[in-house]
Amino acid sequence: MTHHDHSRSRRSAARAAAAGALTAALLGLAPLAHAAPPPLPAPPPAAGVAEAHDAATAPATLTTLSRFFARDGALTTAHARPRIEGATVPVYTLAPEFVAGRDGAAIASFDFLASAAVAADGQKASVWTARTGDGWKVVNIATGDDETRYAAEGARTLEGGTVFREPQINAWYVQRGEKILPLDEDAVRAIGKQGTTVDAYRTRVHQAYGDKLPGSSYAKKGTAGGFEESAPNGGSPAAGEAGADRTATAAPRGDAGSPAAASLATAGGATALALGLGTVAVRRLRRR
Repeated sequence: MTHHDHSRSRRSAARAAAAGALTAALLGLAPLAHAAPPPLPAPPPAAGVAEAHDAATAPATLTTLSRFFARDGALTTAHARPRIEGATVPVYTLAPEFVAGRDGAAIASFDFLASAAVAADGQKASVWTARTGDGWKVVNIATGDDETRYAAEGARTLEGGTVFREPQINAWYVQRGEKILPLDEDAVRAIGKQGTTVDAYRTRVHQAYGDKLPGSSYAKKGTAGGFEESAPNGGSPAAGEAGADRTATAAPRGDAGSPAAASLATAGGATALALGLGTVAVRRLRRR
């Protein structure tokens, strides 16, 4: 083959490759450039989950639950007969590092463990446990079973995904890879019924909260909402909700170093009910 033939062959190959790439692009087959999916948040240790479950089922906790379920007079403490149902699950919350757009940041961070409690009349509550200096203890009781219910729904919706909440708007999501799907009405309003991508969600939360992160002028002014700069026990910042009826609660640090969710109890609005036994019980006020 002559030099001319070689040159003509190379030109033909280049044209064919270019044509193939154009065809693939027109057919939507060209690979898309995108950032790597965020890493999974650090989970709590298995031993911690077991200890938290033991704390939720302890006689002292069940006594507190009896008083909690009887608070409105619907039944007496003697007839409440609370029980813990199902597994104790980790609860993850939108991470300030992700909001800030930090490279390699997980979309959410571990905050606390939750167990579902049920009364004899069907009332439900969520028992929140967090790691303290000497083990895992109950730090809050909240009406409803959001934490365990959305954990189960997220597993059904996107198997193997991370269920997390955006407490500023009381929204729950599940994320796996590049996909984020909504789990409640607040999340649907935020990202649509079909969900969104991680990059699009990062853009949205950065625009919404990026100027309210710890250290910002917004945070230094002490304005309600955004990301609270200080946790009661010196933990990392907790997410709060603008305009919420906020109540300070004693919050030990969570297992992964983020504040335990006692400090997040007011997201979406909450009223504290002191029931003794070292527990702060929280009654959620639902959005309307």
